[in-house]
Amino acid sequence: MPHVYILECADGSYYVGSTRNLDHRLAQHELGAVPSYTSTRLPIRLVYVEEWKHMHEAYAREKQVQGWSRAKRRALIEGRYGDLPWLSRSAEG
Repeated sequence: MPHVYILECADGSYYVGSTRNLDHRLAQHELGAVPSYTSTRLPIRLVYVEEWKHMHEAYAREKQVQGWSRAKRRALIEGRYGDLPWLSRSAEG
């Protein structure tokens, strides 16, 4: 099943990605095997996962969440779904 995931990097930043094989992708991130945002911010920690039926849905959700503010991503990670509608891009917390 495709997944959307959020990693918390060593510097406290968040990385949002999507993949068909979550375990394999996490191993790649943890090893720094793929030059990417996370490879220079190790170690990383998985903080959120969503499962989707189709990869195109997971990819669309990844792009949506990538456009969110840090505060909105944090609300998602913490399960504060009621806060999502009113959190804006400019809100930082």
